[in-house]
Amino acid sequence: MISVNDLSPAELAALLHFHADAGVEWLQEEEAVDRFAEFEAMKAARRPAAQAQQERPIAEERPLPGQRQTSPRPSAAARPAPASGPQPAIPDGEAVQQARFVAEAARSLSELKTAIEAFNGCNLKHSARSTIFASGDADSGIMMIGSAPSAEDDREGTPFSGKSGQLFDKMLAAIGLSRSSVLLTQVIPWRPPGNRAASPAEMDICRPFIERQIALAEPQAILLLGNFAARFFFGENDTIHGLRGRWREIAVAGRIIPTIASLHPQDLLTAPVNKRLAWNDLLVFQAKLNSLSLLRN
Repeated sequence: MISVNDLSPAELAALLHFHADAGVEWLQEEEAVDRFAEFEAMKAARRPAAQAQQERPIAEERPLPGQRQTSPRPSAAARPAPASGPQPAIPDGEAVQQARFVAEAARSLSELKTAIEAFNGCNLKHSARSTIFASGDADSGIMMIGSAPSAEDDREGTPFSGKSGQLFDKMLAAIGLSRSSVLLTQVIPWRPPGNRAASPAEMDICRPFIERQIALAEPQAILLLGNFAARFFFGENDTIHGLRGRWREIAVAGRIIPTIASLHPQDLLTAPVNKRLAWNDLLVFQAKLNSLSLLRN
């Protein structure tokens, strides 16, 4: 068996990233165990037995013919009590309050990015490589929001990376847009391990950050990509097929913003037959941008 002491720093980092990609969140036991206290309790349990062994006559120490020699067991009182489970460093409610505070304190997207990178109140951050923040043109008036970073996004440090990102670039070009001409971001800034769905508590903690990004960018139209993003903002439990293709209004920081949802590029890679649905949504989105004079000729 290879010991971690035999690995170089680069090999060890690669191993940790492999476990993170496989969905491993924590490298510790379910409950904290104080090994020092356990060891001291074991020593304390052995002392009475050792003293009794020394005080007993030699004849007592020898078993009778046919009798098995047994070692004394520590009493139940001497056994170490199981350690209680670890308490979270920041309870979810307090983490949500902290997220709101640091988000509201940011007066620009650059300040907000710094605040999110320094925020440690969400467990997702501890298993992710990168913090995915908005990129592109914040003054374009056009915002596109994905669900959560993929493994490729996490490796590259940018939203919509890998094969789905290449398809996304083609989708943008088809309606006269590019990455540099819109503002791209994700609902969740850190990749959930194993690409699992974010928990309700994680969503509540991350909500102030994405809403503050929208408030600071002041988009005139938003395109949501994927089932999670649509449910997050529309507050409904329908699938993306039931939520896509219709303009709605969402309220963020006192502003009402027209918003439409469509399929995520990854959905189209998984089921290419849905590309026609996404194309129809893009045409509806393009028409809205034209009516708002947001497309540059």
